[in-house]
Amino acid sequence: MNRREEKYMKLLAEKFPSRQAVSREIINLSAILNLPKGTEHFMSDLHGEYEAFYHILNNCSGVVREKVALLFDGILTDFEQQEICTLIYYPREKLALLKKQGGVSEEWYRMILNQLIEIAKLLSSKYTRSKVRKAMPEEFAYIIDELLHVQKDEDDNQVLYHGKILDTILDIDMADEFIVALSALIKQLAVDHLHIVGDIFDRGPYADRILDLLQGYHSLDIEWGNHDILWMGAAAGNLACIANVIYNNLKYRNTEILESGYGISLRGLTLFGVEAYPGKSPMEAAQKAIAVMLFKLEGDMIKRHGEYGMDDRLLLGQVDFDNGTVVIDGTTYRMNDREFPTVDRENPYELSEGERAVMEELKTAFHNSVRLQSHIRFLYERGSMYRIYNGNLLYHGCIPMDETGNFEGVEMEEIYQGKSYLDYCDRTARRAYFRKHDQGAKDFMWYLWAGRKSPLCGRNLKTFERVFVDDRDAWREENDPYYRFYQEEKTCNMILREFGLYTPMSHIINGHTPVRTVEGEQPIRANGKLLVIDGGFCENYHETTGIAGYTLIYNSHGLRLKSHHPFESVAHALRENKDIESDSQMIETEKSRILVRDTDGGRRMIEYIEDLKELLRYYG
Repeated sequence: MNRREEKYMKLLAEKFPSRQAVSREIINLSAILNLPKGTEHFMSDLHGEYEAFYHILNNCSGVVREKVALLFDGILTDFEQQEICTLIYYPREKLALLKKQGGVSEEWYRMILNQLIEIAKLLSSKYTRSKVRKAMPEEFAYIIDELLHVQKDEDDNQVLYHGKILDTILDIDMADEFIVALSALIKQLAVDHLHIVGDIFDRGPYADRILDLLQGYHSLDIEWGNHDILWMGAAAGNLACIANVIYNNLKYRNTEILESGYGISLRGLTLFGVEAYPGKSPMEAAQKAIAVMLFKLEGDMIKRHGEYGMDDRLLLGQVDFDNGTVVIDGTTYRMNDREFPTVDRENPYELSEGERAVMEELKTAFHNSVRLQSHIRFLYERGSMYRIYNGNLLYHGCIPMDETGNFEGVEMEEIYQGKSYLDYCDRTARRAYFRKHDQGAKDFMWYLWAGRKSPLCGRNLKTFERVFVDDRDAWREENDPYYRFYQEEKTCNMILREFGLYTPMSHIINGHTPVRTVEGEQPIRANGKLLVIDGGFCENYHETTGIAGYTLIYNSHGLRLKSHHPFESVAHALRENKDIESDSQMIETEKSRILVRDTDGGRRMIEYIEDLKELLRYYG
């Protein structure tokens, strides 16, 4: 044993100071390895749709309803089962409604508590008692633990003990709090780990509320999307990112998240817009003003960074202001707006004095928003450009490719491709936020949002054309070749190998591009190697996709995809017990049940067990 190994053994011995302690841990871990793996849920492209996301988080993508049916089909009516489910999803709200309707009595409390205990027992069966105990609300952990492990004996002593606990809960008027605690436990046991594969922000109104929920979630990771990175760049102080965030939220009429959610006032921008464009309404004037500033800021950045290869996007310099036309890729287009009072024709990318003042005010507001900065730090703590988890590769956008289907070499500080490029993007995004004076890294945040070879964008954005040109031929956004080649199994295998995944059971889990199921598109591609799970949570996409979001479920039996129908509202769910209707599709069924030993955590546990066995030998 070398000095390093001996030092490690001494540290391990401090934690397990006797042969008995080591043996006990080996036995415990070896038993855990043979439990079924926990359930993982994958969701993407939430786009601020808080109520739909909140409901799916509460119903665990339908898993709660399935467990209730498994236990109570033939015993309870459909209505009674729906009542239990709604109570689990929204315990406080449902209790208040039932009391108002006169539907709560001591008999009802006793019945519902027993039913909730049965559901919790079923869901806890795949975990160790220790893990279940840690998941319990602290104030009721001991009592719930006792109730979940009541065993019927010859004299029914345990059953009587169970009944006495429930009597006491009712006597001291703690039934409501106990129902809330059991409901929380059931939901936590139903989903062991949550993956958010990008795009929490924009389009829908309440991304801030989604992040509040995620900050309290028991186990999750986030793969950054292009809309997330845009807000991260804005919080880091990139002016072009700030302008894009403001423009997007004005365009989608989502200013509430800025002003109420994050305390970012648009008053200065609106006053400037009204003064610059007096013929427009305040909202239209603000949107026009920020659009012009946006194209100036983007143009200035493109000119500073030749390595971005985006000189063709310097479109303000291609505008003929007298004739109201613009030249794009050699074609002259008529513009729908000729009013540009703040643009200096000699220096079209230079902000006017008034525009500089507006942008500095907005930058200060983003920097000083305590709640926004808290959410962005959370995205950095739990997020990354990609993640490898239990044999699957998760990323939001794409792996940039060339026209032959090979990884594109992207020249930044040096030439990167494939995994090395995503690693570079991840490092640079972190520098942008945590190294306040690294301007190059801050600029790169905008490139990650809109760059032609950005792994989060994956297309040539035509924002200028969509704002100022009515001819839709100019709007066509060319996609990265990745989106052609990812239909092929050999391409997906190449990507998986690049990230060190060689098993036949590995998959790529992708978001970003809405699956147009209404047009016959399928989320399962490349013979099952790639799964696109952007099903259109955002209400604006429902007509395009034909559904209202996907959830991918990976449990010990295999992979299952759920497509969700539109969700009306939490209030409707409470009144009518209306759940989100979901269609389920089995993607892959394992021949034998997946155990903890087959997971990343299990493999680490096996290594640790070997270390503990070495410690036993060390003890002699």
